[in-house]
Amino acid sequence: MKKYEQVFKKIEQDITSGVYQAGDFLPTENELTQTYQMSRDTIRKALKLLAEAGLIQKIHGSGSQVIKHETIDFPVSQLTSYKELVDNYGIDSKTNVISIDKLIVDEKLAALTGFKKNSLVWRVIRQRVVDGTASVLDIDYLDKKIVPDMTREIAEQSIYYYIEKQLHLIIAYAQKEITIDQLTNRDKLLLDIGAEHHVVSVKSKVYLANKHQFQFTESRHKLEKFRFVDFATRNPH
Repeated sequence: MKKYEQVFKKIEQDITSGVYQAGDFLPTENELTQTYQMSRDTIRKALKLLAEAGLIQKIHGSGSQVIKHETIDFPVSQLTSYKELVDNYGIDSKTNVISIDKLIVDEKLAALTGFKKNSLVWRVIRQRVVDGTASVLDIDYLDKKIVPDMTREIAEQSIYYYIEKQLHLIIAYAQKEITIDQLTNRDKLLLDIGAEHHVVSVKSKVYLANKHQFQFTESRHKLEKFRFVDFATRNPH
């Protein structure tokens, strides 16, 4: 690990552990060079990494200020649409529809999504901007037999609202898989990644009340923006 990365890691740890609170100013560059016995160039590179990671902001004439970070609890065990999450938490969020297209499912896509080979699906790619930061990338695949139409307006508002209120279908349950994944080129393009190298990926196969799968979705989240929570009960033996 390079010297400036060592300084970055130490200050990052001090911020996350509360040594430096949101709104606090870090010591000056001169003070940091003395504390870490590093050159000013090394300190500046470390501060640049901290800024790229969204941990500090440079205030002209004042120094480096720690940015307030609020994590949003994402309920893993519940089948909640992004629109419902935004409304429930009062999140400042905007949805950008990147693309809507139709695909014929090939072997690779069938293995990923659970849909049958040669079936027709919608693919909807949406960018979720939270507090001005591109924080979530949603890639949805929807069975076109069940969801016959897909428009930009539906995708911007809520696909689940359209399915439940206009198609009058009952969304029942989902199978979810959560992993920490390496960044893809699409992540780098559509998410405000900063110095991160990974995202949280939540893959879901979603079913109607008749047990028919109508959706596969992958949501890719910035690591520090969401906290994934669950509610567990113990079954007595």
